[in-house]
Amino acid sequence: MTYVVTENCIRCKYTDCVEVCPVDCFHEGPNFLVIDPEECIDCNLCVSECPAEAIFPEDDVPDSQRGCIALNAELAKLWPAITEKKDAPADADAWNGKAGKMDLLER
Repeated sequence: MTYVVTENCIRCKYTDCVEVCPVDCFHEGPNFLVIDPEECIDCNLCVSECPAEAIFPEDDVPDSQRGCIALNAELAKLWPAITEKKDAPADADAWNGKAGKMDLLER
């Protein structure tokens, strides 16, 4: 089982999770992070570090977010790995918890 970043990360893109990942499996896009399922070792450290509560074990991804499983796998192959925490976007807190952000995903 791997962990999956879901829609709530879009436009929030907090990177607290990146700092605790022992295998550097996070990849960064313009306004979203993803987890490479081939690199993730299922350690669970990232889940509690995510201020947006956007990371779930694959088996527990909410039904409305199941498409994020394939999205993480796809985008992890395209985006560069991120290994250090960065400042969140200035408006991250305003976007945290807003539904329907999938159309805002920048590839």
